[in-house]
Amino acid sequence: MVAYRPQVSFSLLAALAILAGCDQDAGAGEITRPRPVKSVAASAAHAELVRLPGIVQARVETGLAFRTLGRVVSRKVNVGDLVRAGDVVAEIDPLALELAVRSAEADLRNAEAQFENALLTQDRKRRLASTSAASTADLDLADQALKSAWAGVGKANASLEKVREQLGYAVLKAEFDGVVTATWVEVGQTVTAGQPVLKLARLNQRDVVVDVPETYLQSLRLGDRADIVLQLDDALRTSGVLREIGPQADAGTRTHRLKIAIDQAPEVFRLGSVVTAAPADVRQGAAIGVPATAVVKKDGADRVWVIDPETHTVSLRSVRLDSPSTDIGSVAVLSGLKDGEEVVVAGVNELAEGQSVRTEQDNRP
Repeated sequence: MVAYRPQVSFSLLAALAILAGCDQDAGAGEITRPRPVKSVAASAAHAELVRLPGIVQARVETGLAFRTLGRVVSRKVNVGDLVRAGDVVAEIDPLALELAVRSAEADLRNAEAQFENALLTQDRKRRLASTSAASTADLDLADQALKSAWAGVGKANASLEKVREQLGYAVLKAEFDGVVTATWVEVGQTVTAGQPVLKLARLNQRDVVVDVPETYLQSLRLGDRADIVLQLDDALRTSGVLREIGPQADAGTRTHRLKIAIDQAPEVFRLGSVVTAAPADVRQGAAIGVPATAVVKKDGADRVWVIDPETHTVSLRSVRLDSPSTDIGSVAVLSGLKDGEEVVVAGVNELAEGQSVRTEQDNRP
């Protein structure tokens, strides 16, 4: 009995070793077997031309104002009136300015009389000094008085020119051809120098003003052309040139202002008209869409598992996402993924880098 027990134990151990080896082989086969996953092909949405609402505005709007104090006695235009350069649009009471001109004219006549008197005195002193009847000092004083009188004439002339120019300030004239877009004073009102009376806008220089999100700026360049359509009648169209891109975003809307010149547009595109602008190089919908379940958050970054079509292995790739879309089941990928690449959409948290997978197509977009 004693000699038999070791033989039995040895046979039992050998059997157990064989069974363990079989289990290990089975486990190894289980580990190396490709993992089944669901996948979807990333697809870029069809890029459509962006259409943005805008308003036709005058490129140049100037506030006209009197350059002197006075009471308004006439305003010859109203909002919407067309004016030509040089047309009188308003007047103030010129009485005080006219009196100033008369006073300046009197001062000039007085200065000229003093000059003539000083000239006669200087001539008399020179003749007396030549016969030693007057001293040289008297002649010097006469010369000085003559120079002073001549300077007084120059000063009086300058004063007269100044008040005559100020008299012209009593009449307010249009600086250029345009249309009156606003008025701020009425007849009988006293205005100060520089107080706006009305606003005049040029008609031959018009802009379409459009506010765009910051995401569109990277595809915009100065000089780009844009199609402009009148919203009241989409059959009325014109084109414009992008001449200005707002460098700073609006604090409330976070949009940038564009100004599109439409100088050659038909007259139907009047100031204040609501239009639709379509910049040629601004398109939407070009981002690649994938299901939200494909995105893995790792190390603070957004990543997706991309399947290699040849080796059928997965690799983790960083992507940059746009803001979430209205469809909560999908996200837009701005960069890091190409159109048509296959990504894993189920079981993303259980994969390892380089792991073999067996794909099952998912019909989600």
